[in-house]
Amino acid sequence: MTTATDLNQPTLQPAAPTGRRLSLPVLLLIIAGGLALTSIVRLITGADGITNVSQMSTALQLAVPIGLAGLGGLWAERAGVVNIGLEGMMILGTWFGAWAGFQWGPWTGVLVGILGGAIGGLLHAFVTVTFNVNHIVSGVAINILALGATRYLAPLAFEGHTGGSAKQSPAVDSLGSFTVPGLSDALRDLNNQGWFFVSDIAGLLGGLVTNVSWLTLIAVALIPGTWWVLWRTAFGLRLRSCGENPVAAESLGVNVYKYKYIAVIISGGLAGLGGVFLSIVANPFYLEGQVSGRGFIGLAAMIFGNWMPGGLALGAGLFGYTDSLNLRGGSANVHALLLLGALLLVIGAIWLVIRKRYVPAVCTLVAGALVFTWYATTDEVPNQVVSATPYVITLVVLALSAQRLRMPRANGMPYRKGQGK
Repeated sequence: MTTATDLNQPTLQPAAPTGRRLSLPVLLLIIAGGLALTSIVRLITGADGITNVSQMSTALQLAVPIGLAGLGGLWAERAGVVNIGLEGMMILGTWFGAWAGFQWGPWTGVLVGILGGAIGGLLHAFVTVTFNVNHIVSGVAINILALGATRYLAPLAFEGHTGGSAKQSPAVDSLGSFTVPGLSDALRDLNNQGWFFVSDIAGLLGGLVTNVSWLTLIAVALIPGTWWVLWRTAFGLRLRSCGENPVAAESLGVNVYKYKYIAVIISGGLAGLGGVFLSIVANPFYLEGQVSGRGFIGLAAMIFGNWMPGGLALGAGLFGYTDSLNLRGGSANVHALLLLGALLLVIGAIWLVIRKRYVPAVCTLVAGALVFTWYATTDEVPNQVVSATPYVITLVVLALSAQRLRMPRANGMPYRKGQGK
């Protein structure tokens, strides 16, 4: 029989997700296979930009705010609170970060931006946990409120300052960045050789050690940090139990309201940090509309990652990479990726045949043939397709991964204190 002392055991976990989970060696093998296939496409098409150091460095920069938003969603939903308000909390982070940053320095801006997002999280927790308002309705309201508040405050705070306007803040000083000396140049030289697979790995690793912001380093560290806190500590066990079965957690002495509040406030702070990254690192100023749906893409990355930090990081990296195509050789690179997509669809069809799922296999093969025809009959893709690529990828990966997903059992469900008595 379970007792209250069981919650003090860090290794005890709520029910594991149904379905098979990929082991680390298998996951690494899949990543290596994907990189090898990309290398083959690069050699065939001559689109060296799809794996060069600059492309990977840009992809990392674009993945960070998406990953932080997704990490914020992970904290909230593991405690049972759906956080559609990530977009609004990021908006608050961009505004508060830039507002404090241009006046008192970038690191102060980082702290105040986190606080701005956390305020949004606190409001979401207050409405959903205390008053039991529908989580979706509350999240949408947070998004609208954040957008309206920043539009109202921006002219008051920024007009009259050098470089400021009703829609843009004055410039914020840089947080600084680092490049690993020697290693960065060596990897760039190796990437420029154009060798199969080896040069592509060099491009990937080179992007991780070239012109990396200190805030990027903090964001990357938050991924394993979140995993350790939520899956290896008693605090994390109690928090996750609130998202799996809050009635049982309460019966064992867990203050469910407290843990939900903590989780959603942390969620808002992480989303706010993602907003800070946009207004201090990606651009050295606040600009109205600069979040551009990244909060929703972060939520999609979290779902793609099956509510796990590692999968979330892979999803954010994928979306960041496709988004980076807008900035570097977009049309040529996206055209080359059509061939990659066609090959992946053919491989998927073969896998479905092996599993004796013939109808989906035929549909997948037809889709692969259509994509290959598009590649073979064109030399480039329209700019509109390039711009839409990150959002299309978001929909595709969610559709393909939908059958293996398993969210926390009590996620989004109404809960009242003392409900189990």
